[in-house]
Amino acid sequence: MSTVLEKIAQIEAEMARTQRNKATASHLGLLKARLAKLRRELITPKGGGGGASEQGFEVSKTGDARVGFVGFPSVGKSTLLCNLAGVYSEVAAYEFTTLTTVPGCIKYKGAKIQLLDLPGIIEGAKDGKGRGRQVIAVARTCNLIFMVLDVLKPLKHKQLLEHELEGFGLRLNKQPPNISYRRKDKGGINLNATVAQSELDLETVKSILAEYKIHNADITLKYDATADDLIDVIEGNRIYIPCIYLLNKIDQISIEELDVIYKIPHCVPISAHHHWNFDDLLEMMWNYLRLVRIYTKPKGQLPDYSSPIVLHNQNTSIESFCNKLHRTIAKEFKYALVWGSSVKHQPQKVGIDHILNDEDVVQIVKKV
Repeated sequence: MSTVLEKIAQIEAEMARTQRNKATASHLGLLKARLAKLRRELITPKGGGGGASEQGFEVSKTGDARVGFVGFPSVGKSTLLCNLAGVYSEVAAYEFTTLTTVPGCIKYKGAKIQLLDLPGIIEGAKDGKGRGRQVIAVARTCNLIFMVLDVLKPLKHKQLLEHELEGFGLRLNKQPPNISYRRKDKGGINLNATVAQSELDLETVKSILAEYKIHNADITLKYDATADDLIDVIEGNRIYIPCIYLLNKIDQISIEELDVIYKIPHCVPISAHHHWNFDDLLEMMWNYLRLVRIYTKPKGQLPDYSSPIVLHNQNTSIESFCNKLHRTIAKEFKYALVWGSSVKHQPQKVGIDHILNDEDVVQIVKKV
């Protein structure tokens, strides 16, 4: 491990020394590619699982979605989990109280949301310091990140935490790069750009690909992309995850300061200790998770509004709904009757590929 860390330190030092201009763009691209490969070694250490040292970190998934709390020690993550979920997570005014992942669960708008209080991240976590690697490995399995920040030093902590998470392939509040990339057997590197590029030219692209021993590929850049964007596409292991920044301890600031905070994107000010602004936080959580509730309607009965089937926004077909109910239903499926905003008529007869909207009502009709 130390040799990987030493190599990372050497490359970071060289990048810091290198002036950024057109002449050095290709060399910097190469260094960034080397750095990404070394970081991958840290994320996926040789020899499989981590054994006893990682016990207590991974928690089995339950519920409809998973939210991970990340933050530096003593910012109020445990207090927040306690007050949101009523779970006892050891709370103390000194650092490093939480040493394992502590799960909790809340029910909101009919969906069960699993909350995970992750041990405090320290600087250098992405390079294996503390238990950072295990913490971030759990964070990668979440549907949403709550980054808990102390409102008195939010920007510094936010930048440091984002840097740690970025180093582990987590991309917060970002979309995957709009880059088309296809490897081929021959023909060299073919680069197309639909818009002017300020950072990537053929030489830089070739030097990045050469680091991955790729000498034949078609690449189309559909926006002004960076070397980091291209590396993310080649690595192919990046996690794009929504993040809400929780600015905690707002009882310690003025109303004027609070007005400024409310204008920051993806932020919600709270006081975990005083239970302030939890309604806004939960509503924002719901919007960022983009869950879809579907109600079942047995034949001849009223819809069951008490326990919806919860689907993720990117996969809301009737087939997904069937599979969530029971594996065998899709095989016996004949058609479905749907009431709600996804259909023009109430009810409407639809097939297995029909896409459902939030709060639709579905009745499945099986083959006889």
